[in-house]
Amino acid sequence: MTRPTGRALRLTVLVGENDTWHHRPLYTEIVHRAHAAGLAGASVFRGVEGFGASSVVHTSRLLSLSEDLPVAVVIVDAEDRVRAFLPRLDGLVGDGLVTLDPCEIVRPAPREETP
Repeated sequence: MTRPTGRALRLTVLVGENDTWHHRPLYTEIVHRAHAAGLAGASVFRGVEGFGASSVVHTSRLLSLSEDLPVAVVIVDAEDRVRAFLPRLDGLVGDGLVTLDPCEIVRPAPREETP
């Protein structure tokens, strides 16, 4: 049986996979800053299609537009810890989008071992 463990805040940063910070991928910089801040975890998800501020649709289906696909960095932790991390994104996410969503953390019950 799953057990709710409490309320949390989900931070999602949407950028392009070609966005960089000091010659390395921007999503990598965000993950490393989240790790250095001691947040519970961060994951990067590469999109297969999307558009942003430029209104140009990027898709993995067409070779000519398969560059700069959307990337989402998702971080979940306690609200106060996520909000304290937000200033570390200042000056980093230019044309990207940062969203905050309340969420609930649910931990599955441990798996029972069969004899």
